[in-house]
Amino acid sequence: MKLALLLFLVLVSNFLPSSLAAPSSSGDGYAITGRVKVEGMTSKGFGASSKLLNAKIILNGGQNVTFVRADGYFTFHNVPAGTHLIEVAALGYFFSPVRVDISARFPGKIQAALTENRKALHELILEPLREEQYYELREPFSIMSFLKSPMGLMMGFMLLVIFVMPKLVENMDPEEIRRAQEEMRTNFLPRSS
Repeated sequence: MKLALLLFLVLVSNFLPSSLAAPSSSGDGYAITGRVKVEGMTSKGFGASSKLLNAKIILNGGQNVTFVRADGYFTFHNVPAGTHLIEVAALGYFFSPVRVDISARFPGKIQAALTENRKALHELILEPLREEQYYELREPFSIMSFLKSPMGLMMGFMLLVIFVMPKLVENMDPEEIRRAQEEMRTNFLPRSS
């Protein structure tokens, strides 16, 4: 009979929501249990990246810190009734903080909501909003970006000077060319004293 009762309790506890705030055994507060879920990670933890295994779960800005177990679950013990903020610090992922309200009037009643969009959570399952990109991707080569760069503009000007200026000089009057050459000689040649 005791074995059947124990088996019944184990089965019932597996079907309860994971965000259920249960009274702690010491009586000082409640235990908050939740799960961090990332795509590609199975319920047994196989395929879990090392980034997720090193994830820290932070309660109230560092007042209490715990780590994610291999199966993705975490637990805070002896949490007093009130409003709390749960944050996830996982390398490579960005999680929305979660506001958790534990009712003092109704023992064990918990309400959780994402702070990003105020979406209520029935179970405390934390999923990343996006993967973090720590490095900026290099843009592929394009001719327009080269032509707009200072080096491209200088090269374009030099090509213009090399190919267009001789054409302009050909169209000049021979008298004008001689006069310009005379001015250059008198202005730029060193004078002997």
